[in-house]
Order: sequence, then structure tokens, then C-alpha cells
Amino acid sequence: MKKILVIKGHPRDICFCNQLVDQYIEGAKKEYAEVKVLNIHELQLEPWLKYDWDRNHDSIPFSDDLKQAQELIKWSDHIMIAYPTYWAGPPAIVKLFIEVIVTSGFAFKYYQPLWGIIPRWHRLLKGRTATIISTMDAPPIFMNVVDRDPGGKMMFDVLSFVGIKLKHKYYFGSVILRVKKMHDVWLKKAFRAGENDAR
Repeated sequence: MKKILVIKGHPRDICFCNQLVDQYIEGAKKEYAEVKVLNIHELQLEPWLKYDWDRNHDSIPFSDDLKQAQELIKWSDHIMIAYPTYWAGPPAIVKLFIEVIVTSGFAFKYYQPLWGIIPRWHRLLKGRTATIISTMDAPPIFMNVVDRDPGGKMMFDVLSFVGIKLKHKYYFGSVILRVKKMHDVWLKKAFRAGENDAR
């Protein structure tokens, strides 16, 4: 049985993005995956917004809910993170979550640099896979062809840095047009994505 962690990265609870998440979860459960959900906007991230940069991350209060978030990541075989694309990338709350969670000792650990100048590190989350689901106001072709997907590249870089293999990216848009027929198609696609990730 595959263990899937679903990370909800939308700043709001009521949104089409989370409707896609719900369908993804249903699809994964249909294939008998064990699914747990982490909602980023319920975490206490405020201490990380502003702090004394002369000190390292160890000086920041690390709350119980953030420790639980790390435990959920360690528990998982596969991670699905869903968020809206804002200005060609994930929203600020997702970026802040990454800054909080992707820390030395949990997600990676540096060791002796090559020739004393080239950083080397252990990828401590190796063996896991990931899927991205993102909604946007622009059509996905605009993101991929014109913008060249800076948000997806950022997520790929972060995940690969810690050893997580990004398997799938699903972009849904334009959501702002609110075409119900397309929304229904996208919801079915999210359901199938959950099925596929659970297999």
C-alpha cells in the first residue's frame, strides 16, 4: 500500500484547486493508497517571515505542527503538492513552507566539499517521488512556451536537491474563465492522477 502525503498549498480553503485535491485523494484511495493531508495555511509560519538574519535557522522557533509536517514527509512514499500559480510561480505561503521545511539535518546534510570549494551533500529524502497540481489564470501552453515554467523549475530544483523525484506536473487553466465543462474534465483528470500515483 502506497503512502501518499497531500500538501494543500492554496492560501484559501474554498477554491477550485482544492476541488482538484479532493478528486486526487479519491482516485488514490480507489487504488487503496493510504493518504494523509497537510494544509500549509494551518501551520504557524509567522516567525519565519521576519527574523534576525545574523542567526541561522536553528534560532527560529520550530513549532509542534512543523515537526509534524516533517514527520509526515518522512512517512510518505509519494508527495503531491497543490497550489495556484501566482506570477509564474507558487504563492508566497508555499515558498515560505519550503524555506521552513527544507533545512539541513532533515532534508539534506552537507559534507566535505570537493577540492575544498565545491559543495557536496546527502539527499536525506531520497527514494520519494512527487506530483505537482497547479491552477492558473493563463492557459498551460502560455506557462510552458512563453514563461518557460519558472515555478515548475523551482519546484524541480528544490525536490531534486533533497532527493525527491518529480514524476508529474499537472497544470489546469484558465480557471478564471470558469467554464464548467472544462472544470469537469479537469476534475476527472485529477482523479486519474491520484489513481496513477497510488499504483
